Amino acid sequence: MVTKYIHVSVIVNAKKEKFVQKNEGHFLISVKEKAERNMANARVLELVAEHFKISKNKVRIINGHRSPSKILGVDF
Repeated sequence: MVTKYIHVSVIVNAKKEKFVQKNEGHFLISVKEKAERNMANARVLELVAEHFKISKNKVRIINGHRSPSKILGVDF
């Protein structure tokens, strides 16, 4: 199993969801959920898993749980 680390910038409470790859390993993600009760983080993990076509439990937040700038670990 190989773990790839990616940097994610998150915009919460957006009108519509967006998933944009800025460059290799850096993404900009907008989610409709608010930044409370871990709802936005959960949705970010779902969107990243969908993008890489892997299950949600293979994506985890390494750093930035309470920050809009996060480092995610993705297991392939």
